[in-house]
Amino acid sequence: MIILTGGAGFIGSCFLWKLNKEGVSDVLIVDNINGPAKWKNLSGKYYLDYLQKDEFLRLVEKDDLPVPRHIIHMGACSSTLATDSSYLLSNNYEYSKKIALWAFKHKVPFLYASSAATYGDGRFGYDDSNENTLRLKPLNMYGQSKQLFDLWVLNSGYEDKVTGLKFFNVFGPNEYHKGEMVSVVYKNFAEVAKGNPMRLFKSYDPHYKDGEQKRDFVYVKDAVEVMYYFFTHPGKTGIFNLGTGQACTWNDLARAMFSAVGKNPMIEYIGMPEQIRDKYQYFTQAKIEKLKGSGCPCRFTPLKDAVRDYAEYLKTGSYL
Repeated sequence: MIILTGGAGFIGSCFLWKLNKEGVSDVLIVDNINGPAKWKNLSGKYYLDYLQKDEFLRLVEKDDLPVPRHIIHMGACSSTLATDSSYLLSNNYEYSKKIALWAFKHKVPFLYASSAATYGDGRFGYDDSNENTLRLKPLNMYGQSKQLFDLWVLNSGYEDKVTGLKFFNVFGPNEYHKGEMVSVVYKNFAEVAKGNPMRLFKSYDPHYKDGEQKRDFVYVKDAVEVMYYFFTHPGKTGIFNLGTGQACTWNDLARAMFSAVGKNPMIEYIGMPEQIRDKYQYFTQAKIEKLKGSGCPCRFTPLKDAVRDYAEYLKTGSYL
């Protein structure tokens, strides 16, 4: 049995899709489904059983679950706008520690999601070396909750027991339920397809023109391939960046979207909400030498091709 937390969420459900493609279906899905939206991500997929996250944690604390052969921990609050620090500490940090310690007790491989949000404003670069991880200063509470767990892993000497993946800007099918945290592609697709302008934030940094802020955009199909590599190579432990290693501008993304729907580009630059201006990342680009050094093939779809592929799902309302 494999345990997949966050298995009905965006990346988790796409990883279940990948597992099914590889003939793997003995998966216990753990999530927090409290409405109709995320159920679509499990529709048509094969898995052993489903548990709500609180019930799963209760069974872990009682050590009353069959020992799995692998734990993939994707379950967390991923909102960069979240302000309830108590909830984030409990849900993203303490919860993760309890599951990890249970995995260590039973000598089970443990793969978990960290985040590029841990890098903050990028003043220390995007190097996933342990030395650099120890000094990072996230800009928001979500990033801090992920940083705390990374620090716990390193300071406790657990690096050789886990595989942590610092996801950069992942986008693609199955993200529709994420509210304000959906990608700009999803958020703007309907208007772009109608031939209306795409809206991007203005820049408030003199080093970047409007729309020239850069992100390391990762297509979710590529992200789950990297996950599957580590899943099938559990001896490859440590904390790794999961990005393409190539930053693109928001304008690049917009042009890719208009190209995907056969429309001429029209972009409007709008004001950035004041509450996020001092927490905004103007540039992210994963350093992926460590990832390549693990033996991972690291094949990433060019942004224009990834957006075109995603557009086919958005046109039909389908999902992985």
